[in-house]
Amino acid sequence: MSTQSAALQHHTPMMQQYLTLKAEHQDVILFYRMGDFYELFYDDAKRTAQLLDITLTARGKSGGDPIPMAGVPYHAVEGYLARLVQMGESVAICEQVGDPATSKGPVERKVVRIVTPGTVTDEALLTERRDNLVAAVYEHQGQYGFATLDMTSGRFFLNELADDDALLAELQRVSPAELLYSESFPGKALLASCQGLRRRPEWEFDLATARKQLTSQFGTRDLTGFGVDSADRGLCAAGCLLQYVKDTQRTALPHIRSISRQQNGDCIILDAATRKNLELTHNLSGGHDNTLASVLDRTATAMGSRQLQRWVHQPLTQRNQLNLRLDSVEELLDSGLFVELSELLKAIGDIERVLARLALRSARPRDFARLRNALTHLPELKTTLADSHSARLGQLITQLGEFPDELTLLERAIIDNPPVLIRDGGVIAPGYDADLDYWRDLSQGATDYLAELEQRERDNTGIATLKVGYNKVHGYYIEVSRAQSALVPASYVRRQTLKNTERFIVPELKEHEDKVLTSQGKALALEKQLYEQLFDLLLPKLAALQEFGFACAELDVLQNFAERAQTLNYCRPQLIDDAGIHIDGGRHPVVEQVMKDPFIANPVKLAPSRRMLILTGPNMGGKSTYMRQTALITLMAHIGSFVPADDARIGPVDRIFTRIGASDDLASGRSTFMVEMTETANILNNAGPTSLVLMDEIGRGTSTYDGLSLAWAAAEYLTSKSQSMTLFATHYFELTQLPDAQPGAVNVHLDAVEHGDTIAFMHAVQDGPASRSYGLQVAALAGVPKGVIRQAKQKLAQLEQQEHQGGHTPQMALPIPGGEPDSHPVVEMLEQIDPDNLSPRQAHDLLYRLKQELN
Repeated sequence: MSTQSAALQHHTPMMQQYLTLKAEHQDVILFYRMGDFYELFYDDAKRTAQLLDITLTARGKSGGDPIPMAGVPYHAVEGYLARLVQMGESVAICEQVGDPATSKGPVERKVVRIVTPGTVTDEALLTERRDNLVAAVYEHQGQYGFATLDMTSGRFFLNELADDDALLAELQRVSPAELLYSESFPGKALLASCQGLRRRPEWEFDLATARKQLTSQFGTRDLTGFGVDSADRGLCAAGCLLQYVKDTQRTALPHIRSISRQQNGDCIILDAATRKNLELTHNLSGGHDNTLASVLDRTATAMGSRQLQRWVHQPLTQRNQLNLRLDSVEELLDSGLFVELSELLKAIGDIERVLARLALRSARPRDFARLRNALTHLPELKTTLADSHSARLGQLITQLGEFPDELTLLERAIIDNPPVLIRDGGVIAPGYDADLDYWRDLSQGATDYLAELEQRERDNTGIATLKVGYNKVHGYYIEVSRAQSALVPASYVRRQTLKNTERFIVPELKEHEDKVLTSQGKALALEKQLYEQLFDLLLPKLAALQEFGFACAELDVLQNFAERAQTLNYCRPQLIDDAGIHIDGGRHPVVEQVMKDPFIANPVKLAPSRRMLILTGPNMGGKSTYMRQTALITLMAHIGSFVPADDARIGPVDRIFTRIGASDDLASGRSTFMVEMTETANILNNAGPTSLVLMDEIGRGTSTYDGLSLAWAAAEYLTSKSQSMTLFATHYFELTQLPDAQPGAVNVHLDAVEHGDTIAFMHAVQDGPASRSYGLQVAALAGVPKGVIRQAKQKLAQLEQQEHQGGHTPQMALPIPGGEPDSHPVVEMLEQIDPDNLSPRQAHDLLYRLKQELN
């Protein structure tokens, strides 16, 4: 006998069963079904009682010790699961699968599924308008394989990432609810900010096993058709991910039908810092208010909202695909169809997640009703779009499909307003199945038979007020008033005496009661069987239904873009082949919505001859807003949206970089300046001629000499070497002389007007450098005490006087890098030389003299 078996002998049979199941699921909380409750024992009970604030009690003794116990009601389990999942916990659901009538000892139980943060599909456990992804990462020789799966749609992607920065950017983009990694994963610090970390055994990342898992899931001989066959690292991550999902769901996954590879060249690359700084779907505080998505999202459905956020995080580079989107938006806008389309899509609802539950056979009665409702509106949706001319809308009409047989089935099978659960029946419509109707008639008392019996007994007894009735406690009965009880025949058997009435039973009615009580169980069992058959009848059409859902989600985003364009006065961007970004009257899409005052629109012109705008002006003058709006307008154009501008012509863009603001990364031991320099290094190493770069206040975290030198060198590198399209904001006025030395760099500034001790920001971009920074006026606006401001003014005047008199040069008046050098004898000698009149011997002698002079 094993040690475990010997230990179990000291426990009751039920606890032996529980402990055996718990041993197989040690890393998760086990919800053990007992009657109308899910019970938790031992450490699970203690931990869950604390997490959910429920009562911790004890259940007798087992093995001689009291058993800590807590429980949650079966009918309310979703609320508790939702709270646990939000805390990052996983829960194994253990149900009774045996028949209590035939079981000897405890009823057989088994874990039917494991609810984890990344694999949940239950409506109550999900955030409606956010993707819920489970991801896996695999490392080999410093490079990564990365895979993501959305259980609610079946979208399955893999990618291969070259370095740590690319991995961090991908994690920032997808924000997985769960992340799987191997036991030997070397870069655990990279994953520190991720939630739902799950360490998996090394063998789950085996390449051969992964290929076998994936081909088995998709029913193919190999993976060539998916374009992923050569992505070994990505396949290792995808194989682990699929194995994990199968382990947790304990059922077939027919909605996961393919896997795609995300190619870097298909999308504009955004690193983690850029996604954060531009506040695409999360603001700098981690919330969702005042983000690009919050302004753009007026979608009719939750699935449209999720699709919009995917597009925002994956701006495309393919011009053809973008122009198809823009053509569709323009047509919906010009025709006004977006209004009608929005109403139809609201009626269709979040069909994407309904279909996921259908695939997993966990769909509830109201999911079938929602699917029926969606299919009911499908013909009207297609009719609305029938006259569309844009190519993409035509493709989406075809993708919507037709499902007359499935609609007829659901109309026949499901009642108009079904209950939440199938548990108590009442879901399958009358007339769908003759046997079910027969047993239901019996279970409901066959009212025709009871009315006939009542009339017959009235006639036989002469008691006109005799009634046949039913209640759940006493069953069927014949009721007679106390005043007429003397007329009751001797064959009546008294069942109950009340204040003014007597209730009786007769053999015929008792026989009918037995039949009715039996029929209730038979009706419920048959109804559940018919309900399960619905899954079998609908699953062959699952792939086509999913395409219908995907098409509706895209239509929702396109009609949403049309609505935003009209409501917010956006224009269609032109995607041009020539390098550069030309924006007239550009506005920040978020800031203009939260400002009380009118937003000052500004132009941007970047071209090969004008690659860097050196942006100067006062703090609070709008430099950061101007820079961010340029990036956001560029990004919006590359998701197929109209943009907040009077006119926008945008050339090819492969990457967007931002270096705006910084904070300490104390967990990694990095100061603000170190974070700033790391981000700067990433930009300088990766930016190219079609990259858009935003650089704000480089070098401010160190001494003035070091900071100015770094800012100058970085600007010069971006202009001459990277040749990127750059907006370079700075308070180092010395940098305004860079255009004199570097072709392609130009000065622009945001102006301000001074009124005494106050300042008015004009927020208008003008050519040329700013005249001053207005630092003291901004400090006064911020509430710095007047005494400090006065003292600062005195010091400023003193420093300016010293500079004017040629005294000690203060740090703020540094010699300009690349400016006029001090006089030197070698320089003077070189200026006097005419190289054309030197013989080789003279040139050789001169070289020695110059070298001697330097020494």
